[in-house]
Amino acid sequence: MNFLAHLVLAEANPESRFGNLLGDFCRGIDLHSLPPQVHAGVLRHRAVDRFTDSAPAVRAAKALFSAQRRRFAPVIVDVMFDHLLLKHWSTLDNRPFAPLCRQIYQQLWQQRAMMPAAMAHTVTALVQQDWFHSYRSLSSVGLALDNIARRIRFANAFSGSFDELAQHQGELEQLFLQFYPALQQHLQQLGPELAALSRPAEPGPAPQYKAPTPQPTDESHLKAP
Repeated sequence: MNFLAHLVLAEANPESRFGNLLGDFCRGIDLHSLPPQVHAGVLRHRAVDRFTDSAPAVRAAKALFSAQRRRFAPVIVDVMFDHLLLKHWSTLDNRPFAPLCRQIYQQLWQQRAMMPAAMAHTVTALVQQDWFHSYRSLSSVGLALDNIARRIRFANAFSGSFDELAQHQGELEQLFLQFYPALQQHLQQLGPELAALSRPAEPGPAPQYKAPTPQPTDESHLKAP
């Protein structure tokens, strides 16, 4: 899932939202050095990703794309699913979106100094450019995909992927509506995020890195949301 879904599926506190977004930026961080609620948020992010990667509807969505773009299908589907989450917000979440979005922006903005540099850079752009409201427009999804394509440093067929996305829009929408409620139900079954800290660790290598030094933010070129 993309940023919006991770943040709205987080628990309603700043530490959880920080951790759920940090899950995309935590390479090289010793998770045990984090505050418990932030650590638990990272684990929730990973639980969301594991469920998403194994979901039949998501696999079917990725398979809709041509062989030349199959490598990038996970990115395309993630961005499209954020758009569809907003499109169907009133049936999938009982919270008014506008005040929730403002709250998320404010909480992330206030925590930028504690973020890894890449996360702080992304949050700055996310808030200043109001990414989440822009995702309501399918044309903005196309622009987001084109921006991603320009950042890829090797020869690729990502550019123009919006044409395929538009071609499969109806199928993707139906697959999303199958998938997202199942994801919500799965997270309810997992219980509070902090409970994950008492469960056995997921298989894999033990952390071998130190947490990064908090990155100061140059306030001269930033405007608060």
